Amino acid sequence: MTIHNMKTTTFDESNYLEWQEVAVKSLRGLPFEKLITKTIEGIDLQPLYTSDDAFTETIATIRAAKRQADWIVAQPQYATDAQAFVTELKTAIERGNEAIVYDGKTPFEWDEKSLSEVASLVIMYPIFITTLSQVDPFFKIFDLIPAEERSNVQGTVTLLDGSLPEGFSNVRTLGADLRAAHHQGADAVTELALAIAEAAELATTYKDFSEFSAKFFVRFAVDTHFFMEIAKIRAFRVLWQALSTAFGTKKADHVPVLSETSLRSYSKLDPYVNLLRAGNETFSAVLGGADVVTVHPHNILTGTTPTSARLARNIQLVIKEETLVNEVIDPSGGSYFIENLTQELVEKAWRLFVEIDDAGGYQAYVARGALTERLAVLHARRAEEVANATTSLIGTNNYADLTSADLKSTGGLEAEGRLAQPFEKYRAQFANDQPNTVLVTFGELKDFKVRADFVSGFLATGGIYTKWSPAFTTSTEAAEWIKTEQPDYMIVCATDKVTENVMGQLLTELPVGSFIEVAGKYDAELSKSWIDAGLNGFIAKGQDKIAKFAEITRRWKGDNQIDKA
Repeated sequence: MTIHNMKTTTFDESNYLEWQEVAVKSLRGLPFEKLITKTIEGIDLQPLYTSDDAFTETIATIRAAKRQADWIVAQPQYATDAQAFVTELKTAIERGNEAIVYDGKTPFEWDEKSLSEVASLVIMYPIFITTLSQVDPFFKIFDLIPAEERSNVQGTVTLLDGSLPEGFSNVRTLGADLRAAHHQGADAVTELALAIAEAAELATTYKDFSEFSAKFFVRFAVDTHFFMEIAKIRAFRVLWQALSTAFGTKKADHVPVLSETSLRSYSKLDPYVNLLRAGNETFSAVLGGADVVTVHPHNILTGTTPTSARLARNIQLVIKEETLVNEVIDPSGGSYFIENLTQELVEKAWRLFVEIDDAGGYQAYVARGALTERLAVLHARRAEEVANATTSLIGTNNYADLTSADLKSTGGLEAEGRLAQPFEKYRAQFANDQPNTVLVTFGELKDFKVRADFVSGFLATGGIYTKWSPAFTTSTEAAEWIKTEQPDYMIVCATDKVTENVMGQLLTELPVGSFIEVAGKYDAELSKSWIDAGLNGFIAKGQDKIAKFAEITRRWKGDNQIDKA
């Protein structure tokens, strides 16, 4: 084919129904709904989006709300004294950090020299300070800045009490911080609705909405649900415009969106996977249009190091250098999928905001326990999805590496609501006291390997090591071997047919009280007959792993040592 022919060749247009027919054939009997992913926000993610699904009218709103394409790299320091803080801060700035980050939750003593050095940097770099009290010595830096320089200071400060000295007109002090709600289980809809509800309530204390908006900012934690988090930040821009309109402002003022990587999905198990999570979360934050990004080091739960802090900072720098998304005002804009998802979040979040407002507003909603109740339900659902591996935490509830956990360190950050904590608890428990666990195999390797690998992986997520028995051909062979080896815990791994043939007889040949289970799911009547004959239970896909580890603990250690955690 000549180049000319290639350039002039056209293809027949296909519509959605034609594509769907092809997709259904590829499913080989499974329903088309198998391709639809349901989210915790109540949104159905479709396998294909077209121009018919796009809500491109929101693009102009989102792009007008962004002041610039780039974002600020705002990495905290992890020093425990003033001199080290200053040294680390200067080094970080030299190597790509662009802001001064301080958390008043962990204050320490400051000398005048260190405060003066930080004050001189505050004039040049934006500040992002949280939970700051007037009794914190760090507060003195504001007094050290000359009056004529104070208007040059930019950033945000969350004050626990009092107010900043006069002159800091470009420092925002009114914020909706959604991090706590996020880590307690909030979904994107809830976070967005809370942000707008809190803003609406704060705005009512000002005569002029523009005066309020000049002091307001919002802070989101960004999780690993890549596209949802992109859409969450974009949806806030649309909701902010809607709120501004409701208060009589036609063109919304720019409100900075601060973001940080979520600790909800971080784990002490296989901690380098946290690097992948952080990269995912950071990229979604910048594609969504965050103005400020903070990346937590992969080992923040067990204690950071200079190397881990550098790696966290470099995640942002690599994204800037390698993708150039910092040159584009709305990198994800125009994607049919992202536009549709953004619009769905806007609609659902606004409905929840109206519900909160009708109930008396943000404070009333919180005071009557409605928020606590909502977050508890959402967190329980997330925990359930992690426990049964519907949601994957690689290295924690899937593909566990039994050699990589650091569960003894106490120097890290305690983060509320982490989904990995139940798995960490059992990993620590079984690390100290391990049952002798054997997979009792039957038939040829090709017959039982898939099932045995599954059981090994399942138990490894709780910290239980497994050994494989020789491959037996009869129940008598297996029973004799078991009597000799005397394992604490056994799981039979074989094909369904072989298991059904040997299981009944094997149970009669084992010593009374043997702790034995079967891999797989079986007919209810047959399963009951095995249970009646002494079988303890089953291990199968979709099972609640945390409940299973509790059950194993009870059976192995005895009812008097039931795990109460």
